[in-house]
Amino acid sequence: MTAPSERLILASKSAARRAMLADVGVLFSVQVADVDEDAVKNAHDPADAAGLAVELARIKALAVSRHDADAWVLGADQTLAFDGGLVSKAPSLDAARVRLAAMRGRAHHLHSGAALARNGQIVWSGVDTATMRVREFSDAFLDAYLAAEGEGVLACVGSYRLEGMGSQLFEAVEGDYFTVLGLPLWPVLAELRRAGVLKS
Repeated sequence: MTAPSERLILASKSAARRAMLADVGVLFSVQVADVDEDAVKNAHDPADAAGLAVELARIKALAVSRHDADAWVLGADQTLAFDGGLVSKAPSLDAARVRLAAMRGRAHHLHSGAALARNGQIVWSGVDTATMRVREFSDAFLDAYLAAEGEGVLACVGSYRLEGMGSQLFEAVEGDYFTVLGLPLWPVLAELRRAGVLKS
C-alpha cells in the first residue's frame, strides 16, 4: 500500500494504466497532463520510437509536477513502430481496418515509456519494448473483430486491446504483458519503492 506521507499522481488518461496500478495496490490520483503531443512528435526523430515514448512520458510528468511540487508524478506513454515509421491512433474504424490489414502476417514493436517527477524535475525514466507478431487472419475475422470491439479500438495506438478480443490478432508476443498494456510496470514499481511511495 502507499505510504500516506507520499502522494502519487498519474499523469495519464489511460484506463489500462489506471487499472494496472490499482490492481497491484498502488494508491494514486489522476491528473491528465495538458501537453501538445503532436508538437513533441513532430520535433522528434520518427525512427526513434522508443525515445519518443520516454520523451512524451517525461513531458507529461513535468507538466503536472510543476503544478504540484510535493507529489510524485508518474507520466507514461506508448508508441508503435511499424514498417520503418511511427503509427498513431486510427481516426476511424475504416482507418483501423486498413492499418490492421497492413500489419497482417508481420511484426511491429510497442514501446512503453514512463517517467517519475517531483518538484518539477525528472528523477527517473525508462522504456520497455514488446514485439507483436500478427497472424495471417482472414478478412472475415477482421470484420467480426471490428464489429465486436467498435470505436473502443480508436483509443489504442495499435487498434487492439490485448486484454480483449484483440489477443486473437496475434500468433506470438515477445515481451512483458504490462508493457503491451502501456506501462513498464516492474521498473515503475521498483522506482516507487525507491522513492518511498510504496513500502519496500
